[in-house]
Amino acid sequence: MAVQETVGSVSVSRVEEATPPGQVATARALPRFEQFYAVRRFQPTLTFTPDGREILFSTDISGQFNVWRSSVEGGRIDQLTAFDENAVREITVSPDGESVVFTADHHGDEFHQIYSRPARGGWPEPLTDAPQVQHFVSQGNWSPDGSRFAFAANAETPTDMDVWLHNLGTGDVRRLFGGGMYAVPVSWSPDGRHLLALDVRSNTDMTVYLVDAESGEGRELTPREEEARYLPGPWAADGSGFYILSDEGREYVGLAFFRLDAGELEWVETPDADVEDIAGSRDGRVLAWLVNERGWSRLYLRDLQSGALLPTPELPAGCGDRMGSALTVSRDGRFAALLWAQPRRPGELYVIDTATGRTTRISENMLGGLSIDDLVAPEEITYESFDGRQIPAWLYRSPHGGGELPVVLSIHGGPESQERPGYAPLYQYLLSRGIAVLATNIRGSTGYGKTYQKLIHRDWGGADLEDWRHAAEWLRLQDWVDSDRIAVYGGSYGGFATLTCVTRLPDYWAAAVDIVGPSNLVTFARAVPPTWRRYMTEWVGDPETEQDFLLERSPITYVENVRAPLLVLQGAQDPRVVKPESDQMVERLRELDRDVEYVVFDDEGHGFTKRSNQLRAARLTAGWLERHLVGSNS
Repeated sequence: MAVQETVGSVSVSRVEEATPPGQVATARALPRFEQFYAVRRFQPTLTFTPDGREILFSTDISGQFNVWRSSVEGGRIDQLTAFDENAVREITVSPDGESVVFTADHHGDEFHQIYSRPARGGWPEPLTDAPQVQHFVSQGNWSPDGSRFAFAANAETPTDMDVWLHNLGTGDVRRLFGGGMYAVPVSWSPDGRHLLALDVRSNTDMTVYLVDAESGEGRELTPREEEARYLPGPWAADGSGFYILSDEGREYVGLAFFRLDAGELEWVETPDADVEDIAGSRDGRVLAWLVNERGWSRLYLRDLQSGALLPTPELPAGCGDRMGSALTVSRDGRFAALLWAQPRRPGELYVIDTATGRTTRISENMLGGLSIDDLVAPEEITYESFDGRQIPAWLYRSPHGGGELPVVLSIHGGPESQERPGYAPLYQYLLSRGIAVLATNIRGSTGYGKTYQKLIHRDWGGADLEDWRHAAEWLRLQDWVDSDRIAVYGGSYGGFATLTCVTRLPDYWAAAVDIVGPSNLVTFARAVPPTWRRYMTEWVGDPETEQDFLLERSPITYVENVRAPLLVLQGAQDPRVVKPESDQMVERLRELDRDVEYVVFDDEGHGFTKRSNQLRAARLTAGWLERHLVGSNS
């Protein structure tokens, strides 16, 4: 039983549990909302200094994502940038260690600009100033001698991403490679004569080019007839080839070596699970890779000189952080680093001594005073969908709840992404209030093979709808679930899923929260960023020739069916799912006199980069679900 009491001017909730006769009643105080969100967040970017003594990262300790630096031994961390309106996304350090180069965008608009800052002090200076152009960098973009820097930009043709080269000695900037592609530079050959470039044709179709750094001529290394993914990794020190992740001829992504003289893959690791990340030392001595085992991650290290596996890193059970592991290895191979999350601990920065496997946790991100006993680890379950497929999901169920519980069905974005067992403050807060969570990995999710992933292509609002229906039906069959108190929640594609659920499966939901979700697939496909337009026909559908098909799959078409109270959150600067997607849905719901609340964040894009906005959005979401599922706000 929940009881509300006042201590001074502060309202405090507590849970009183039934007391057996003859025993003294005790009260379990509920943690505050702020405690669950008193965590720092990271962007998925890590880079060691050339001497391997320090590591740079982007975190929101200051309230916005900025560049920070720490010793690999931990201890004091130093802030290198002081942005408030801009969010730092990618960081790299010059080979001589003198310059830090990074990208940052403004209010989440995703028009990333490139900045440079002296490593030991100074103010960031913009290297690019093109407000309508996207720029991307990575730590492999420096030439070995540090004289040239490669980056990706759509500066010449808005729909194309090209490889550009900046000569630091002369200041010359020129387009090196691309044209009609989504091409990004990956890494330089050890002799500095060539660049590897990746042409991204879709999430499941990529190819690699070897580009001459002088002429810009590119040779495709991975031509094939069927779709496949190729993700280049570190070079061998002698330049004979490079390590690469690929699902060529396989259901899962494996680890291979591409030998230039042979022109083909030599498989190194082929687990029945995706190898999800790879990194190596510049000296060619140490290779690191992560394997995704049904959502959990496992890190491996190998000494490439002996061929032997190095000691298993001393990491707790967990997975790469929610935005990515950012796995990296120092130039001399002494250290590896990554962002690592656990079910009951948020993402942290770990540095691993590759010779011993000993790990050092650099960050301390659990700031709210919560103990493990306050938090819940999920259980992996599967449920059967309409076609007999077993759909994986993570079930979070409060150990303190009794009787029939309300449940939130959570649907991740992407859709080609994966719900993983990392710390989720919203889930943990809801659990503390007696609300369970079922977080699904419906068809289209990654981590379960490319066949499963491709099921979502050109089928948004199709078979996925049945996966959501069967999730709700599975919940209704559980004796601990209150069937009248099931809500649905999601962002981006998960927002589309939420809108689809409340419009096309209206009888299941007591409440819903949509965050930056497309409501009309025709207008959504027309308004995506220019570089995305090449993917729309294969991914969702052609908005010019398939309007009837896309409208038949769009939530806006069925808006009259909505019964559940709906909260809609939207970033005004969102370039992926533009604000009119939410506007048109909310406008129709208001015309129909439905229960809808609409909140627009003027200084945010596709998600929430500012901590103040993140907290406000989380409060609104948690409050909406709590109010409609248990009738109160703690």
